[in-house]
Amino acid sequence: MKTLIIGGGLSGLALAETLQSLNQNYELVEARSRFGGRIKTEHLDSGYFDMGPAWFWPGQPRMAALIDRLGLEQFDQFASGDLMYENERGQVQRGRGFSSMQGSWRLKGGLAALTTALADRIPDARKRLNSVVTALERTETGVTATCQNGEVVKADRLVLALPPRVATQIRFTPPLPQPAVQTMQGIATWMAGQAKAIAVYDTPFWRNAGLSGDAQSRIGPMVEIHDASPATGGPYALFGFIGIPPDAREDQEVLRDQVQAQLTRLFGPDAATLRQIYIKDWASDPHTSIEADKAPLYAHPTYGLPQALSTLWDGQLVLSGTEMASEFGGYLEGALEAAENTLQMLKAEKR
Repeated sequence: MKTLIIGGGLSGLALAETLQSLNQNYELVEARSRFGGRIKTEHLDSGYFDMGPAWFWPGQPRMAALIDRLGLEQFDQFASGDLMYENERGQVQRGRGFSSMQGSWRLKGGLAALTTALADRIPDARKRLNSVVTALERTETGVTATCQNGEVVKADRLVLALPPRVATQIRFTPPLPQPAVQTMQGIATWMAGQAKAIAVYDTPFWRNAGLSGDAQSRIGPMVEIHDASPATGGPYALFGFIGIPPDAREDQEVLRDQVQAQLTRLFGPDAATLRQIYIKDWASDPHTSIEADKAPLYAHPTYGLPQALSTLWDGQLVLSGTEMASEFGGYLEGALEAAENTLQMLKAEKR
């Protein structure tokens, strides 16, 4: 029995790697030119900078086990020193608050080291990039996926390891039940409305000044800032979550100037001399976000596999991905939880 996995983020990769280890028949297709999904790491010299998720935490056993199995290494988020604060009038204060991400872990090499290691364990014949699935059809003999580039992939069952809202952009034949479609459209994609900026420097001047790199701002464009430097050595970096709405941040040249100006206000003139600024706006990424995802999230959504999505196409179609995880939905751990749950469903269907 062949399983077609659509979506090569952490959840899809973890499921594919497990099926490979079990000597199962499967194929993994990914719309992007890279694997990793919302995990994206930029590299400059020996530095690595996560543009999507950056942290994981104690009490997340699947992440801990996978990192250990792949021979990777975690390190503590830098959090030593004073915090900076910028009020709504642009006045800068030092020492206010505490490092909100103290106790968080990051991965040496960036989180792409994790997804790359998984992708490397999947044979080339079982994975393909640049394959945007536009149509899915259930037939008497199985399921058929048609890609934007004209490729056709046949299988016995499907796993959609991508955000449910993005999945609704695919044409289904026969159509999914309307309650299922409405449910998928109502599941907010974690991180889809976010944008991150990372400023890279030759020296960690903020550390030398006794600062943690943490900052809060009431005027932006970044509302929350942290140290994003590698575990050891440079280049060094500060990153921030951009708080202005998606429609107001479309001009990235203007946004870069605003980011540089804000860092200079907060951390002094050394912040004006930088190597590089990276910006990733996930709200404008069609493989992550749809128009509905531009609405801000004010709290962590309640995730899990809803009843309306549990038996699609008589069990031949399974939704996976971190939004389907009930315990750690929205986190990296949730992506692995969803892959684990999906595997159990596939085993049950096979019986």
